[in-house]
Amino acid sequence: MKKQILKNFFPVALRILAALLVILATKLLLQPVQSFLKIQIIELIYLLPVLLSTVLWGLTTGIIAGFAAFLVFNYFYLEPYNTLIVHETQDIITLIIFLFVAVILSQFIGKAREGTRLARLREWEATHMYELISSLSSLKDSQSIAQELTQQTLHTFQFDHIEITTQNHEGDLVETASSNGERFSASPKLILNLETARGNEGEVRIWYSRAELSSQETRLLKAFMDQGALALERVRLARGETRVRILEESDQLKSSLLNSVSHELRTPLSVIKASVSSLRSGMVDWNTAARQDLLATIEEETDLLNLLVGNLLDMSRIESGALKTQKEWNAIEEIAMGAATKIHRQLLNHHLEMHFAENLPLVPTDFVMIGQVFMNLISNSIKYAPTNSTISINGFQEDEFLHVKVSNQGPMVPEQHLQKIFDKFYRVTKAEQITGTGLGLSICKGIIEAHGGRIWAENEMDHFVFHFTLPIMLDGSLPKIPEEATDE
Repeated sequence: MKKQILKNFFPVALRILAALLVILATKLLLQPVQSFLKIQIIELIYLLPVLLSTVLWGLTTGIIAGFAAFLVFNYFYLEPYNTLIVHETQDIITLIIFLFVAVILSQFIGKAREGTRLARLREWEATHMYELISSLSSLKDSQSIAQELTQQTLHTFQFDHIEITTQNHEGDLVETASSNGERFSASPKLILNLETARGNEGEVRIWYSRAELSSQETRLLKAFMDQGALALERVRLARGETRVRILEESDQLKSSLLNSVSHELRTPLSVIKASVSSLRSGMVDWNTAARQDLLATIEEETDLLNLLVGNLLDMSRIESGALKTQKEWNAIEEIAMGAATKIHRQLLNHHLEMHFAENLPLVPTDFVMIGQVFMNLISNSIKYAPTNSTISINGFQEDEFLHVKVSNQGPMVPEQHLQKIFDKFYRVTKAEQITGTGLGLSICKGIIEAHGGRIWAENEMDHFVFHFTLPIMLDGSLPKIPEEATDE
């Protein structure tokens, strides 16, 4: 305590001594010429060291300098000389006015000086706070935030070393950042908590050999810690929201899959079982036509099951990030025809037309996956298109991409739904009664994007059209047109 008092006393004493020396210097400078000057001029001259002391060393020093100048002026320049006694009333009034003016001027200048100092201090604080907030706002993880907070604090306050620990996913404090990558064995000079209204986000340990922090520096350091804590809280809350969103999406996926299993898969299984039971029954003597009809029903429902299970498996792989394409050079028309063949029974009540431009190059694709895209788009068109209407597939080259259009004569889709129909489980309001898992178009989007392409939907005149593109080149190479195609 005594050391601190002495430490604060000496700077003040030095400032007062300097002010007294300035007044003494004024007396020495006036000595040769004071006989030629009026008392009023000398009085004004002695206000100058008072103003100078206030400007240089503050209000308190300025007031003390004012009293000292008052005493010097009285002692040397008012009768009786070399004494502090004043006989004339006019001289008393002069001294009072001098002292009053000196004090008032000291106060005005002191306040102005203090205002300037505070303005500079606020500017310094605002600049460093802006730099810190700007740098923290763009960071997305606690490690980066802790490292940035460490560097900014170290630079601003000239500390020797800083270590920051933050909370992990389990809420435990773990070391996150260090100013030089090493851990100090000595005890830190300061330990600060990174606290917000919601709780503790971490801890900051500071080592320094510089002078003690001023009140302004302490306030700014606290503001730094508050901003760091808020940034860490933001990341933690965002991480929690992400986990909640993932869990919600996962629950939605599970619920939808369960609904699909309970309805979409169970329905064809029931038809297959009923058909098989009828064929095996000895109570009915089925003729050849009836038997073929039952077998066709079994085949149709089996194809439907295969499509549904394929969609469910594909969606599972897309969601887990495990969708891997086995790209080979394939002709797009062969893929389309193969897909149409697999679902030919669904097309019995519709007309399917295919038009592909001549001399189309081979495309690097996964045959099975792109076939799944065609089956899903055709099946979707069948669901919404009127009976006996035409479903068209067109393919042509467009720059470095193969462009495919699958169109049907179904109802137009409102513009606000066009971008959403490729979302999982999304259904247009008027299509709520249509059966299906609601995954087909979402799977198409995942497969096409995995191939480096793009898929979208549009209303065109009296048709609803699905578009998708596939890159023609693979690793910068473009395949040759098959010989059989050129021969034609």
